[in-house]
Amino acid sequence: MSPVAVANGTNGVNSNTDKLDFTIFYNVINGKLTRTSKTRHNINPATTEPNAEVPVSTLEDVDNAVSAARVAFKSWFKVPVEKRREAIIAFADAVAGCKEDLARLLTMEQGKPLAQSDQEVDMAVMWLKAITDLKLPEEIIEDTEDRQIINRYTPLGVACGIVPWNYPVLLACGKIAPALYTGNAIIIKPSPFTPYCDLKLGEIGRRFFPPGVLQVLSGGDDLGPMLTAHPGIDKVSFTGSSVTGKKVMESCSKTLKRVTLELGGNDAAIVCEDVDIEKVIPKITLLSFLCSSQICMMIKRLYVHESIYPQFLSAMVEHTKTLKVGPGLEPDVFFGPVQNSMQYEKMKTLFSDIGKEGWKPAIGGTLPDSGKGYFITPTIIDNPPEDSRIVTEEPFGPILPVLKWNDEVDVIERANDTKMGLGASVWSADFERANRMAKQLEAGSVWVNSHFDVAPGVPFGGHKWSGMGTEWGVNGLKAYCNSQSLWLKKTF
Repeated sequence: MSPVAVANGTNGVNSNTDKLDFTIFYNVINGKLTRTSKTRHNINPATTEPNAEVPVSTLEDVDNAVSAARVAFKSWFKVPVEKRREAIIAFADAVAGCKEDLARLLTMEQGKPLAQSDQEVDMAVMWLKAITDLKLPEEIIEDTEDRQIINRYTPLGVACGIVPWNYPVLLACGKIAPALYTGNAIIIKPSPFTPYCDLKLGEIGRRFFPPGVLQVLSGGDDLGPMLTAHPGIDKVSFTGSSVTGKKVMESCSKTLKRVTLELGGNDAAIVCEDVDIEKVIPKITLLSFLCSSQICMMIKRLYVHESIYPQFLSAMVEHTKTLKVGPGLEPDVFFGPVQNSMQYEKMKTLFSDIGKEGWKPAIGGTLPDSGKGYFITPTIIDNPPEDSRIVTEEPFGPILPVLKWNDEVDVIERANDTKMGLGASVWSADFERANRMAKQLEAGSVWVNSHFDVAPGVPFGGHKWSGMGTEWGVNGLKAYCNSQSLWLKKTF
């Protein structure tokens, strides 16, 4: 058990022998597993069968969690940073020890294939550990015989992490690690669609953190507004849609909370005529359709040079045909269902537009025959108009427009012609050309000959309507802190 947890008496739980029950779910408030009078359940998107009941938090639960966090913060920020690091690493090891159970649970609540769930849990553990290897700078701006001036960073207090339904484990841990490492307490609010794994993260955390330092609340659509409006919360880190992000920002403004927003994207990838089609097709297909395209930084608009367009499109279609669709617990599945009925209905409207708008499917184009689960046929649309909905909106599902280009200036302008700016990429054998093109793209993350590369030490955020601020990296640590200038006079 963590030295920090032992010193603060976290419920007497033995981290080495106690096994979590992955069939019962509680809120975690002030180090205790708590129930609520009302419960709800999510469904397994592959079967539409109900998952277990989870709490529905009330304003009283929010008040209790915030009060506990404010008390916990007063002592937690005084814990030496090395001890905080030890506790987070011990927590990460415990998460890794529950990998099999967490991954299966993740597939049952989110729908992604089990192999992708395994990868997400591995990434979450990596993020927890790697973020604690970062160091907040403390800069000596001036040091003379008369005075010393230091710029340093101090924790904000109580943070709230609002987590989406596409990567609930990784994105929760990507908020927990920097918040706790910098000395804050944090309340995690999972999506109502995927509360299960995050509640278990809170339960694991009881073994390593003092009561109130890491809490998790499950609830309905009213829980987020309760938290963003609460005067006892100092910072909100939100990952989700741009529409909801604006509401979060508006709510937080009333109490001048610090806000980090990681919002939607409509990522463009530009493929030049000199690529090796055979080598790039598996990569680009993966980076367009991973997690059934329910990742904000997937390729959403694929621009292919007209001189290779026919061969490229044909090769991508053939590769897509090899990728299995099915329930995530079946072997060798690549495409699971979309996660929820809301997203499924949105996808149905896009598919209905195929015939109405005269789009040409290169593969797919029709929904599966009626049956259980929110399954979508992987679909590639062949060169639709630039102003069509499939190009201008983020589908967040496995339907991809592939478009032709022949002029470098024009394709960069087309790639940038969006209110979104999360990610973008250029693919070319000519590194200097690709680098030149990449530097003209308006996005928070830009890649050459890859897409969706992320790392815990690298800042991650969006331009334009894709967000405000960054997470991860040293910049991400600073986002949980106030900047403080110390003016230290050595004499009167």
